[in-house]
Amino acid sequence: MFDKNYQFTCVERFLKYVKYDTQSDESSESFPSTAKQLILLKDLAAELKELGLVDAHTDENGYVIATVPANTKKDVPVIGFIAHVDTSPAVSGENVNALIHENYQGGDIPLPRDGQVIRAEDNPDMKAMIGYDIITSDGSTLLGADNKSGIAEIVDAVNYFLLHPELKHGTIKICFTPDEEVGRGAEKFNVEKFGAKFAYTVDGQTRGEVETETFCADSMVITFTGKNIHPGYAKDKMVNSIKIASRFIDDLPQDAFSPETTEGREGYVHCYKIEGTEEETNLRFIIRDFEASKLKDYEAYLERVANETLLQFQGSKVTCSVFEQYRNMRYVLDMHPEVADNAIEAMRRLDIAPLMSSIRGGTDGSRLSYMGLPTPNIFAGEHSFHSKTEWVAIQDMEMAVRAIVTIAQVWEERA
Repeated sequence: MFDKNYQFTCVERFLKYVKYDTQSDESSESFPSTAKQLILLKDLAAELKELGLVDAHTDENGYVIATVPANTKKDVPVIGFIAHVDTSPAVSGENVNALIHENYQGGDIPLPRDGQVIRAEDNPDMKAMIGYDIITSDGSTLLGADNKSGIAEIVDAVNYFLLHPELKHGTIKICFTPDEEVGRGAEKFNVEKFGAKFAYTVDGQTRGEVETETFCADSMVITFTGKNIHPGYAKDKMVNSIKIASRFIDDLPQDAFSPETTEGREGYVHCYKIEGTEEETNLRFIIRDFEASKLKDYEAYLERVANETLLQFQGSKVTCSVFEQYRNMRYVLDMHPEVADNAIEAMRRLDIAPLMSSIRGGTDGSRLSYMGLPTPNIFAGEHSFHSKTEWVAIQDMEMAVRAIVTIAQVWEERA
């Protein structure tokens, strides 16, 4: 039973964490991809140590690792809770000004900057938020709830464990990672050193979510090479790679295969960046589907269209490079049903209807599951990821703390 008199600290911590600019950078070759992530990571390690986790530290790659020691005589599998510090490269996370909209009564939430409005029709979960207190940015930046809400909830749960030794649990490992938003959060994660048998990322949306399935993901770079020459002497000589790339994009179907036209279990291809000169232009794609075999179909299709486009520009060339990112974690988690089952039981004990949903994206858990650490995702309460209209409800954050604590309790009881 969760102590109903407990004074939650997750909101106070969250409002502090969002002040850190921790945007990651997909073009960087360093790890972490941005040095500014290390500032929050080091401060989090110090904060956990101050709470009483004596082994809290940042390792040589910047990961924060800490342990809540077991207080039971049972042989309980070691479980972990994981969240990421970085925010999306797509929208600035600098100088976040967080606002609390108390006692939400429905309808749109206008934000004071840049004409931003959180529209109720675009956020169906807001129907369940009547009477809740909703945190947003001022509209000039993202908020950072993805995934600083998860960090704040995990730290608050640690605080609860330490203040309530009567609640029996096994060994609990904590990890905060960099670079999840650029697909590299698990790149240097040492599963053996971490020491957990199972884990949960706290990086989901709707209250009650227990997510055991993600997209399979590849990235693809298509490079068109033309021929540059001084434009004053270019007649019948210049082959402008920017025009080739533009024609290629125009040759792709406009009403299919795109994230803005797909939903549910439909996959997609998405061109998210174009950069180049007359000589060479690169197009960067992400390719997603719940079935790995379908990724190959999408990749073959893009390559075929690229080569067909090339026929319209004599003297040009194209190269296509594919990079594997992650695979659907369902294939691993199906072999360890107790991980999801214990999270579902925790939701039921908190009178939350469990939501078994599939993520149209990925988490650190996608890669960690294939690295030997089965890791589903549970809700953190964050909504409208990667946008200036991002939001999270205080009551959902507090419920996520309860869920983390209860999951640990269920593992101990079922050991």
